[in-house]
Amino acid sequence: MADNAGMTSADQVAELRGAALLDKLERLDPLGPEAHALDVNALADAVNPRDLGKDDFRRLLKALLRMAERAPAFDLSKVDPARFASLVSSASRVQLESVVAERPLRERVLDEIFARMGAHIRPDRARDLHAVVHWRLSAGIGEGGYDRYETVISHGSCTVTREMRERPRVTITIAPADFFRLITHQATPAVLFVTGRIKVKGDLAFAAGLIGFFDLPHPV
Repeated sequence: MADNAGMTSADQVAELRGAALLDKLERLDPLGPEAHALDVNALADAVNPRDLGKDDFRRLLKALLRMAERAPAFDLSKVDPARFASLVSSASRVQLESVVAERPLRERVLDEIFARMGAHIRPDRARDLHAVVHWRLSAGIGEGGYDRYETVISHGSCTVTREMRERPRVTITIAPADFFRLITHQATPAVLFVTGRIKVKGDLAFAAGLIGFFDLPHPV
């Protein structure tokens, strides 16, 4: 057994792993000294969804969101892109579906992913492009039962809105769990298309190469 003599309570929290860490996070005061000494990226490194139960990934994100309400340092936007990709890619489909089944978590995770798109656009590939993409995420609460996002790629930049303002070059319909797999390099558009997990309306050739306009982080 490791000798914990001389360790602070924050050190002891940082040493926890798996379900023990989740239990602690759910009880932790985000403004207390233990939380103040913690780093959200270190917490992300300490959790491997593959070692957790089907509901534990949801518990982790929910605990972080609760803490971020009072301590912004724990917001998902503070998680390094590669670490965030690793968390998502390591989660099972059942774990991801548990997350998207809870409305506040679904909205926060989807909003976070789309908000990062602008940072991952490849200006060298998109500098001569103007294209509008409408995303429809199934099992949502918007029109037709979808959560909708509009991404506008224009001359090397990418902006995102929840309002459908422009005529799309392509409309992509996909389940959130498959969308997570797509943006973390766990599945390709071609595989999702031939297996019926993604539906495309509009310019199919453009949709097939869409991911190539982004430098999406690879899991660490």
